[in-house]
Amino acid sequence: MKRSGIAHRARSIRPFGGLGGVLFTFGIAWLGYELARVPGLDRVGQMACAILLAVMYRQVFGYPEALRIGIIFSSQRLLRFAIVLYGLKLNMGLVLSEGPGLLVKDTLVIGFAIAATLGLAKLFKADRNLSLLLGIGTGICGAAAVAALAPIVRAKEEDTAAAVGMIALLGTVFSVGYALLFPLLPLNSLQYGMWAGLSLHEVAHVALAGAAAGTDGLAAALLAKLGRVFLLLPVCLIFIVLMKKKDRKSATASSDTTQAAVAFPWFLVGFLLMSLLGSYVLEPVVSVPDGLFDGLGTLTTWMLTAAMVGLGLNVNLKDLRSRALRPLLVMLIVSTLLSFLTLSIVL
Repeated sequence: MKRSGIAHRARSIRPFGGLGGVLFTFGIAWLGYELARVPGLDRVGQMACAILLAVMYRQVFGYPEALRIGIIFSSQRLLRFAIVLYGLKLNMGLVLSEGPGLLVKDTLVIGFAIAATLGLAKLFKADRNLSLLLGIGTGICGAAAVAALAPIVRAKEEDTAAAVGMIALLGTVFSVGYALLFPLLPLNSLQYGMWAGLSLHEVAHVALAGAAAGTDGLAAALLAKLGRVFLLLPVCLIFIVLMKKKDRKSATASSDTTQAAVAFPWFLVGFLLMSLLGSYVLEPVVSVPDGLFDGLGTLTTWMLTAAMVGLGLNVNLKDLRSRALRPLLVMLIVSTLLSFLTLSIVL
Protein backbone atom coordinates (compact mmCIF):
# COMPACT_ATOMS: atom_id res chain seq x y z
CA MET A 1 0.00 0.00 0.00
CA LYS A 2 2.84 2.34 0.90
CA ARG A 3 4.60 1.68 -2.41
CA SER A 4 1.44 2.36 -4.41
CA GLY A 5 1.01 5.65 -2.53
CA ILE A 6 4.50 6.73 -3.53
CA ALA A 7 3.84 5.73 -7.14
CA HIS A 8 0.58 7.70 -7.11
CA ARG A 9 2.36 10.82 -5.84
CA ALA A 10 5.05 10.42 -8.53
CA ARG A 11 2.39 10.21 -11.24
CA SER A 12 0.64 13.30 -9.88
CA ILE A 13 3.90 15.29 -9.70
CA ARG A 14 5.03 14.38 -13.22
CA PRO A 15 2.30 16.31 -15.14
CA PHE A 16 2.75 19.31 -12.86
CA GLY A 17 6.51 19.14 -13.27
CA GLY A 18 6.07 18.99 -17.03
CA LEU A 19 3.63 21.88 -17.54
CA GLY A 20 4.95 23.79 -14.56
CA GLY A 21 8.52 23.51 -15.80
CA VAL A 22 7.61 24.84 -19.25
CA LEU A 23 5.65 27.72 -17.73
CA PHE A 24 8.58 28.42 -15.42
CA THR A 25 10.99 28.78 -18.36
CA PHE A 26 8.56 31.07 -20.17
CA GLY A 27 8.13 33.09 -16.97
CA ILE A 28 11.87 33.78 -16.76
CA ALA A 29 11.85 34.44 -20.53
CA TRP A 30 9.19 37.11 -19.91
CA LEU A 31 11.29 38.64 -17.12
CA GLY A 32 14.22 38.66 -19.55
CA TYR A 33 12.03 40.46 -22.09
CA GLU A 34 11.07 43.10 -19.54
CA LEU A 35 14.67 43.49 -18.39
CA ALA A 36 15.78 43.95 -22.01
CA ARG A 37 13.48 46.99 -22.28
CA VAL A 38 15.63 48.87 -19.75
CA PRO A 39 17.83 51.46 -21.52
CA GLY A 40 21.27 50.01 -22.00
CA LEU A 41 20.14 46.42 -21.57
CA ASP A 42 18.09 46.76 -24.76
CA ARG A 43 21.44 46.44 -26.55
CA VAL A 44 22.00 43.05 -24.93
CA GLY A 45 18.65 41.58 -25.90
CA GLN A 46 15.91 39.41 -24.44
CA MET A 47 17.73 36.10 -24.79
CA ALA A 48 20.92 37.17 -23.02
CA CYS A 49 18.94 38.82 -20.20
CA ALA A 50 16.84 35.68 -19.73
CA ILE A 51 19.92 33.44 -19.60
CA LEU A 52 21.48 35.78 -17.03
CA LEU A 53 18.35 35.57 -14.87
CA ALA A 54 18.25 31.77 -15.17
CA VAL A 55 21.88 31.45 -14.16
CA MET A 56 21.35 33.79 -11.21
CA TYR A 57 18.30 31.78 -10.11
CA ARG A 58 20.34 28.56 -10.16
CA GLN A 59 23.11 30.08 -8.03
CA VAL A 60 20.72 31.53 -5.43
CA PHE A 61 17.91 28.97 -5.21
CA GLY A 62 19.43 25.87 -6.79
CA TYR A 63 17.95 23.75 -9.55
CA PRO A 64 14.12 23.39 -9.27
CA GLU A 65 14.01 19.58 -9.21
CA ALA A 66 10.20 19.43 -9.06
CA LEU A 67 10.08 21.15 -12.48
CA ARG A 68 12.89 19.16 -14.11
CA ILE A 69 10.69 17.36 -16.69
CA GLY A 70 9.26 20.60 -18.09
CA ILE A 71 12.61 22.37 -18.03
CA ILE A 72 14.19 19.52 -20.01
CA PHE A 73 11.26 19.69 -22.45
CA SER A 74 11.97 23.40 -23.03
CA SER A 75 15.75 22.98 -23.35
CA GLN A 76 15.46 20.08 -25.81
CA ARG A 77 12.08 19.82 -27.57
CA LEU A 78 11.23 23.50 -27.74
CA LEU A 79 14.79 24.24 -28.79
CA ARG A 80 14.56 21.93 -31.79
CA PHE A 81 11.14 23.25 -32.79
CA ALA A 82 12.45 26.83 -32.58
CA ILE A 83 15.30 25.93 -34.93
CA VAL A 84 12.80 24.44 -37.38
CA LEU A 85 10.83 27.70 -37.38
CA TYR A 86 14.10 29.63 -37.64
CA GLY A 87 14.30 28.26 -41.18
CA LEU A 88 11.59 30.74 -42.20
CA LYS A 89 14.11 33.53 -41.65
CA LEU A 90 16.27 32.18 -44.47
CA ASN A 91 15.34 33.37 -47.96
CA MET A 92 17.18 30.75 -50.00
CA GLY A 93 16.24 32.34 -53.32
CA LEU A 94 17.85 35.62 -52.30
CA VAL A 95 21.05 33.90 -51.19
CA LEU A 96 21.33 31.70 -54.27
CA SER A 97 20.63 34.64 -56.59
CA GLU A 98 23.89 36.23 -55.43
CA GLY A 99 25.80 33.29 -56.89
CA PRO A 100 28.73 31.36 -55.46
CA GLY A 101 30.77 34.46 -54.63
CA LEU A 102 28.81 35.25 -51.48
CA LEU A 103 28.81 31.62 -50.31
CA VAL A 104 32.57 31.37 -50.86
CA LYS A 105 33.08 34.40 -48.62
CA ASP A 106 30.73 32.97 -46.00
CA THR A 107 32.48 29.59 -46.14
CA LEU A 108 35.81 31.34 -45.60
CA VAL A 109 34.39 33.15 -42.56
CA ILE A 110 33.00 29.96 -41.01
CA GLY A 111 36.15 27.95 -41.67
CA PHE A 112 38.39 30.69 -40.26
CA ALA A 113 36.25 31.17 -37.13
CA ILE A 114 36.18 27.49 -36.22
CA ALA A 115 39.81 26.74 -37.12
CA ALA A 116 41.20 29.86 -35.41
CA THR A 117 39.13 29.25 -32.28
CA LEU A 118 40.29 25.64 -31.95
CA GLY A 119 43.90 26.62 -32.70
CA LEU A 120 43.99 29.39 -30.11
CA ALA A 121 42.13 27.22 -27.61
CA LYS A 122 44.92 24.66 -27.90
CA LEU A 123 47.57 27.38 -27.59
CA PHE A 124 45.96 28.96 -24.50
CA LYS A 125 44.93 25.59 -23.04
CA ALA A 126 41.30 26.70 -23.05
CA ASP A 127 38.42 24.24 -22.67
CA ARG A 128 38.12 22.62 -26.10
CA ASN A 129 34.41 21.75 -26.05
CA LEU A 130 33.30 25.20 -24.96
CA SER A 131 35.69 26.81 -27.44
CA LEU A 132 34.28 24.67 -30.25
CA LEU A 133 30.77 25.93 -29.52
CA LEU A 134 32.04 29.53 -29.47
CA GLY A 135 33.78 29.02 -32.81
CA ILE A 136 30.60 27.58 -34.32
CA GLY A 137 28.44 30.40 -32.99
CA THR A 138 30.91 33.07 -34.08
CA GLY A 139 31.27 31.65 -37.57
CA ILE A 140 27.64 30.86 -38.41
CA CYS A 141 24.70 32.45 -36.63
CA GLY A 142 25.14 32.65 -32.89
CA ALA A 143 22.69 30.90 -30.58
CA ALA A 144 20.84 29.00 -33.34
CA ALA A 145 24.08 27.48 -34.62
CA VAL A 146 25.26 26.57 -31.12
CA ALA A 147 21.90 24.96 -30.36
CA ALA A 148 21.93 23.00 -33.63
CA LEU A 149 25.50 21.71 -33.28
CA ALA A 150 25.49 21.06 -29.52
CA PRO A 151 23.69 17.68 -29.65
CA ILE A 152 25.83 16.57 -32.59
CA VAL A 153 29.11 17.22 -30.77
CA ARG A 154 27.56 15.98 -27.49
CA ALA A 155 28.11 19.26 -25.67
CA LYS A 156 27.04 19.66 -22.06
CA GLU A 157 23.99 21.83 -21.50
CA GLU A 158 25.95 24.17 -19.23
CA ASP A 159 28.55 24.66 -21.98
CA THR A 160 25.79 25.36 -24.50
CA ALA A 161 24.21 27.99 -22.25
CA ALA A 162 27.58 29.55 -21.46
CA ALA A 163 28.48 29.75 -25.16
CA VAL A 164 25.17 31.44 -26.01
CA GLY A 165 25.63 33.97 -23.21
CA MET A 166 29.21 34.82 -24.25
CA ILE A 167 28.19 35.23 -27.90
CA ALA A 168 25.28 37.49 -26.95
CA LEU A 169 27.52 39.66 -24.77
CA LEU A 170 30.50 39.98 -27.10
CA GLY A 171 28.35 40.24 -30.23
CA THR A 172 26.46 43.16 -28.71
CA VAL A 173 29.70 44.97 -27.87
CA PHE A 174 31.00 44.46 -31.41
CA SER A 175 27.76 45.52 -33.12
CA VAL A 176 27.63 48.79 -31.16
CA GLY A 177 31.30 49.32 -31.92
CA TYR A 178 30.65 48.81 -35.64
CA ALA A 179 27.91 51.44 -35.64
CA LEU A 180 30.21 53.93 -33.90
CA LEU A 181 33.08 53.23 -36.30
CA PHE A 182 31.03 53.47 -39.53
CA PRO A 183 31.38 57.28 -39.97
CA LEU A 184 35.16 56.95 -39.51
CA LEU A 185 35.75 54.15 -42.03
CA PRO A 186 36.37 54.51 -45.79
CA LEU A 187 33.31 52.37 -46.58
CA ASN A 188 30.10 53.14 -48.43
CA SER A 189 26.78 51.81 -47.13
CA LEU A 190 26.87 48.58 -49.13
CA GLN A 191 30.47 47.79 -48.16
CA TYR A 192 29.76 48.47 -44.50
CA GLY A 193 26.63 46.33 -44.57
CA MET A 194 28.51 43.46 -46.19
CA TRP A 195 31.26 43.78 -43.57
CA ALA A 196 28.76 43.59 -40.72
CA GLY A 197 26.93 40.64 -42.26
CA LEU A 198 30.11 38.68 -42.87
CA SER A 199 31.62 39.14 -39.41
CA LEU A 200 29.05 39.70 -36.67
CA HIS A 201 27.61 36.87 -34.62
CA GLU A 202 23.80 36.89 -34.32
CA VAL A 203 21.24 38.01 -36.91
CA ALA A 204 20.11 40.58 -34.33
CA HIS A 205 23.68 41.89 -34.05
CA VAL A 206 23.87 42.25 -37.82
CA ALA A 207 20.55 44.11 -37.89
CA LEU A 208 21.67 46.42 -35.09
CA ALA A 209 24.95 47.30 -36.79
CA GLY A 210 23.56 47.35 -40.34
CA ALA A 211 20.83 49.84 -39.47
CA ALA A 212 23.52 52.49 -38.98
CA ALA A 213 24.08 52.50 -42.78
CA GLY A 214 20.44 52.97 -43.73
CA THR A 215 18.17 50.74 -45.81
CA ASP A 216 20.81 49.71 -48.37
CA GLY A 217 23.41 48.93 -45.73
CA LEU A 218 20.96 46.89 -43.68
CA ALA A 219 19.85 44.91 -46.74
CA ALA A 220 23.46 44.10 -47.65
CA ALA A 221 24.21 43.10 -44.05
CA LEU A 222 21.25 40.73 -43.80
CA LEU A 223 22.02 39.20 -47.19
CA ALA A 224 25.60 38.40 -46.17
CA LYS A 225 24.33 36.97 -42.89
CA LEU A 226 21.73 34.82 -44.63
CA GLY A 227 24.53 33.17 -46.59
CA ARG A 228 26.10 32.04 -43.31
CA VAL A 229 22.74 30.77 -42.03
CA PHE A 230 22.34 28.88 -45.31
CA LEU A 231 25.57 27.00 -44.57
CA LEU A 232 24.33 25.81 -41.15
CA LEU A 233 22.96 22.55 -42.56
CA PRO A 234 26.09 21.47 -44.50
CA VAL A 235 28.28 22.35 -41.49
CA CYS A 236 26.07 20.13 -39.30
CA LEU A 237 26.39 17.28 -41.78
CA ILE A 238 30.18 17.66 -41.81
CA PHE A 239 30.29 17.43 -38.01
CA ILE A 240 28.07 14.34 -38.07
CA VAL A 241 30.57 12.63 -40.36
CA LEU A 242 33.51 13.76 -38.19
CA MET A 243 31.85 12.55 -34.99
CA LYS A 244 31.03 9.16 -36.50
CA LYS A 245 34.62 8.83 -37.71
CA LYS A 246 35.85 9.73 -34.22
CA ASP A 247 33.53 7.16 -32.67
CA ARG A 248 34.81 4.42 -34.98
CA LYS A 249 38.41 5.23 -34.05
CA SER A 250 37.58 5.26 -30.35
CA ALA A 251 35.74 1.95 -30.60
CA THR A 252 38.63 0.37 -32.49
CA ALA A 253 41.23 1.62 -30.02
CA SER A 254 39.29 0.54 -26.95
CA SER A 255 37.48 -2.48 -28.41
CA ASP A 256 34.32 -0.85 -27.10
CA THR A 257 31.28 -1.56 -29.23
CA THR A 258 28.84 0.26 -26.93
CA GLN A 259 29.80 3.78 -28.06
CA ALA A 260 26.65 5.85 -28.47
CA ALA A 261 25.89 6.56 -32.09
CA VAL A 262 25.54 10.13 -33.36
CA ALA A 263 21.81 10.64 -33.76
CA PHE A 264 20.84 12.33 -37.00
CA PRO A 265 19.39 15.77 -36.19
CA TRP A 266 16.06 15.47 -37.99
CA PHE A 267 15.08 18.93 -36.81
CA LEU A 268 17.60 20.25 -39.36
CA VAL A 269 15.54 18.60 -42.08
CA GLY A 270 12.63 20.62 -40.72
CA PHE A 271 14.83 23.72 -40.83
CA LEU A 272 15.56 23.05 -44.52
CA LEU A 273 11.91 22.34 -45.36
CA MET A 274 10.75 25.53 -43.64
CA SER A 275 13.40 27.48 -45.56
CA LEU A 276 12.10 26.05 -48.83
CA LEU A 277 8.50 26.68 -47.79
CA GLY A 278 9.14 30.29 -46.87
CA SER A 279 11.34 31.00 -49.90
CA TYR A 280 9.37 29.36 -52.72
CA VAL A 281 5.81 28.67 -51.53
CA LEU A 282 4.36 30.99 -48.90
CA GLU A 283 5.17 34.40 -50.35
CA PRO A 284 5.66 33.71 -54.09
CA VAL A 285 2.76 31.26 -54.57
CA VAL A 286 0.44 31.18 -51.56
CA SER A 287 -0.97 34.42 -50.24
CA VAL A 288 -0.39 34.72 -46.50
CA PRO A 289 -1.97 37.14 -44.01
CA ASP A 290 -0.05 40.31 -43.21
CA GLY A 291 2.23 39.90 -40.26
CA LEU A 292 2.35 36.08 -40.42
CA PHE A 293 6.12 35.97 -40.73
CA ASP A 294 6.51 38.59 -38.02
CA GLY A 295 4.26 36.56 -35.72
CA LEU A 296 6.15 33.33 -36.39
CA GLY A 297 9.43 35.19 -35.88
CA THR A 298 8.20 36.42 -32.49
CA LEU A 299 7.09 32.89 -31.55
CA THR A 300 10.49 31.54 -32.57
CA THR A 301 12.26 34.12 -30.40
CA TRP A 302 10.12 33.28 -27.37
CA MET A 303 10.59 29.53 -27.73
CA LEU A 304 14.32 29.93 -28.25
CA THR A 305 14.50 32.18 -25.19
CA ALA A 306 12.56 29.68 -23.05
CA ALA A 307 14.89 26.93 -24.27
CA MET A 308 17.93 29.00 -23.32
CA VAL A 309 16.44 29.53 -19.85
CA GLY A 310 16.30 25.75 -19.51
CA LEU A 311 19.95 25.54 -20.47
CA GLY A 312 20.88 28.43 -18.20
CA LEU A 313 19.39 26.65 -15.20
CA ASN A 314 22.02 23.95 -15.70
CA VAL A 315 24.92 26.38 -15.33
CA ASN A 316 26.90 26.06 -12.12
CA LEU A 317 29.15 29.11 -11.99
CA LYS A 318 31.53 27.52 -9.50
CA ASP A 319 32.24 24.71 -11.95
CA LEU A 320 32.24 26.95 -15.03
CA ARG A 321 34.34 29.84 -13.72
CA SER A 322 37.63 27.99 -14.04
CA ARG A 323 36.86 26.96 -17.65
CA ALA A 324 35.15 30.01 -19.16
CA LEU A 325 37.69 32.85 -18.98
CA ARG A 326 40.16 31.43 -21.49
CA PRO A 327 37.50 30.48 -24.08
CA LEU A 328 36.08 34.00 -23.75
CA LEU A 329 39.54 35.47 -24.41
CA VAL A 330 39.91 33.18 -27.42
CA MET A 331 36.56 34.31 -28.78
CA LEU A 332 37.50 37.97 -28.31
CA ILE A 333 40.72 37.48 -30.31
CA VAL A 334 39.00 35.48 -33.06
CA SER A 335 36.16 38.00 -33.39
CA THR A 336 38.68 40.83 -33.70
CA LEU A 337 40.72 38.96 -36.31
CA LEU A 338 37.54 38.10 -38.18
CA SER A 339 36.59 41.79 -38.28
CA PHE A 340 39.93 42.68 -39.90
CA LEU A 341 39.75 39.74 -42.31
CA THR A 342 36.27 40.58 -43.57
CA LEU A 343 37.09 44.29 -43.73
CA SER A 344 39.93 43.45 -46.12
CA ILE A 345 37.51 41.36 -48.20
CA VAL A 346 34.97 44.16 -48.71
CA LEU A 347 37.48 46.95 -49.37
